Amino acid sequence: MEIGNNTSLYGYNVDYFSRANFQEQAVSNSKGVQQDTRGVENNESSSQTNNKQNQNQTGQDTTKLSNEQQVQLAKLKVVDAQVRAHEAAHQSGPAAVGGASFTYTKGPDGIMYAIGGEVPVQIETSSDPQETISNLQGVIATALAPADPSPQDISIASKARVLMMKAQQELTQEFNDKKTDSDTYVKNALDQYEQNSNSSDSKDEPLEITA
Repeated sequence: MEIGNNTSLYGYNVDYFSRANFQEQAVSNSKGVQQDTRGVENNESSSQTNNKQNQNQTGQDTTKLSNEQQVQLAKLKVVDAQVRAHEAAHQSGPAAVGGASFTYTKGPDGIMYAIGGEVPVQIETSSDPQETISNLQGVIATALAPADPSPQDISIASKARVLMMKAQQELTQEFNDKKTDSDTYVKNALDQYEQNSNSSDSKDEPLEITA
């Protein structure tokens, strides 16, 4: 199999959506809650800016929240921290390109919390199998960077491993082809040497002269 010079872009969907759906369901029971807003944080500085904006948002006085709302809020804060840590781990990987994209929901305190996210990852292949293998190793490392990789992360890593195995097979085939060519060259050289030696030996034999 020949690996072409193509480039694909994959997004990692964090495995927090199941919990996020639960949070949204719970939060939606509160009056006036806004759901499913989306934002993109392109780098660390924008992430810090977003956190400051969250801190500066005018939210409800948490002391006025019901016990149920306070429980919902505590869970949202946990999910927000987990999502951001998960995506930060992906962003530290060698194959990550661009910033993390987050899905937000408004908590009962009026502040937006991240409930899901993804990081774009670039898979680069090359006509050189060794280079392709190196690139795919970076993809696998990026996919499995979080302490708790999601099913989607594991799936992407598995696909990269399949591509890497094919590249390794191609590399092995190239090695075998070169070895065969080398063996053939050596054999031909030895045959030629033996022929030359035999020819030289026949010329050195003494001539028998009869009178």
